[in-house]
Amino acid sequence: MDRIQVWLEPTLDKFTNAASPLLLRSAIYLFLISFICLFYILDAPLLLAHYDLGWHLAAGDLIRERNSVPLTDPWSFTHGDKQWYNLSWLWDALASVTYQYTGFSGLLLSTVACGAAIVGILASICLGYGGSAVAVCISVFLTCLLYPAYYATPNIYLAVSPNTCTMLLCVVFYRECLRKTRWFVLPLLMGLWANLHGGFLLGFLVIGVFFGVAAMRGTWAECRRFGLVGIGCLAATFVNPLGWNIYAGVAATMGHFVQGNISEWRSYYHNMEMPGSIPGILYMAAFVALELHYRNSKPIPLEPRLMAWLFLILGLDQFRYIAFFFIFSTAPMALHISRLLPERLNDFSVRGPLLAAGLAGLCTLPMAFLHVAPALDLPDMLSTEGAAYLQKHFSHARVLNHWNVGGYLIFRTHGTVPVFVDGRAATAYPDDLLHDYFKLARREVDEAAWDMVLNKYQIDAVLWVKAHEQLRRFLVDRRGWQEQYSGAFLTVYVRRPFNPVDEAK
Repeated sequence: MDRIQVWLEPTLDKFTNAASPLLLRSAIYLFLISFICLFYILDAPLLLAHYDLGWHLAAGDLIRERNSVPLTDPWSFTHGDKQWYNLSWLWDALASVTYQYTGFSGLLLSTVACGAAIVGILASICLGYGGSAVAVCISVFLTCLLYPAYYATPNIYLAVSPNTCTMLLCVVFYRECLRKTRWFVLPLLMGLWANLHGGFLLGFLVIGVFFGVAAMRGTWAECRRFGLVGIGCLAATFVNPLGWNIYAGVAATMGHFVQGNISEWRSYYHNMEMPGSIPGILYMAAFVALELHYRNSKPIPLEPRLMAWLFLILGLDQFRYIAFFFIFSTAPMALHISRLLPERLNDFSVRGPLLAAGLAGLCTLPMAFLHVAPALDLPDMLSTEGAAYLQKHFSHARVLNHWNVGGYLIFRTHGTVPVFVDGRAATAYPDDLLHDYFKLARREVDEAAWDMVLNKYQIDAVLWVKAHEQLRRFLVDRRGWQEQYSGAFLTVYVRRPFNPVDEAK
């Protein structure tokens, strides 16, 4: 036995020494992915709370039924001759298939998988720059808790919606630009991205930053490569059912007056929630303080620092960009934190605890999913019973609905109760209609605006949030309408006792 032991010990030592870097890296990934995914799964109701999810699923059903992408809206009575620019048609179709065969569980798991991929890519980037294990865990963990912005619903950036594809592909573009080896991948990814979500323009911004840094350094070979990649990506965007009209659809969301009425396009200050925003504010303050203190630090590459500062400024102006600040600040923060941590917290000493914790978190994931799975459904804003009531009494009526319920109404009724407006905004509705609607979407009731809209569009019923007491007093007390149906969150007001037989005549 002694001879065998003497012969085996050197071999085992060599194997352990060779496996140590791999174990260290896998321990970090396992720890981060398991606990971040656990957090996402336990927040499953928020992941399904995106107001537009309903119409995305209905659009996917429609695309699969027709085997084509519709160019006119089949669900509203207010679209006029406006062309419908469905910039997320591919995501809609994929989500429809997923929902058909796996229900909301499949949609949830696909979203969590995207979140896990983002975690893994960010951790890989930070480790590649030389961040310590503890610093990488802290930085990536904070980023992946903060960027989804769950406290600021419905402005969620890791949810069952096409937004998640943009978050993931933006991170992938970032990684591939950092590697500077697989240039050919980016146009292929851009072709996919342009069919998944209108946020594909962010890919050009990422490429532009790297091109600018290369030009500043005078590395003209890299400038040429990034320039060619940009041209290739531009050409790839035209491989879609809308053709060049894809940019008309993007223009209908960016730089349009509707942005001033949608919270995600408004400032960070407008979207602040207390105390929910405090962790994000502290993170931003820490990033600024560390960046200023280590402003001449050479080990931190310029590209991620520029990306982080750019999106911090953009995010303070428009809330939707603050999620990208958290993502792009991950690598600089990891390297800053590495300097602040004591040397005794080296990679070897934390490998075992991270691996043990990661395995424990991984074992908890199935139990967490089984706990939330039975309750997975759309929010109760418009219940199945409420939708059935609307279909029975207001089929083909002219219903003025609240913006936030439009997507759910489309999903529940598939156009049998036509909508007035929904979250597709200027990609599906004419500007005049949107101007008229936003006069109503205020806490204070503008009686002249309401009278104008009710008469102009010959409204039969109003489907509005139940909590809007001032509207109830205006319609019921001042205009003689009746409160015909009241659900948990919504109320239906009618101009007169509504008779579907009379309406059909």
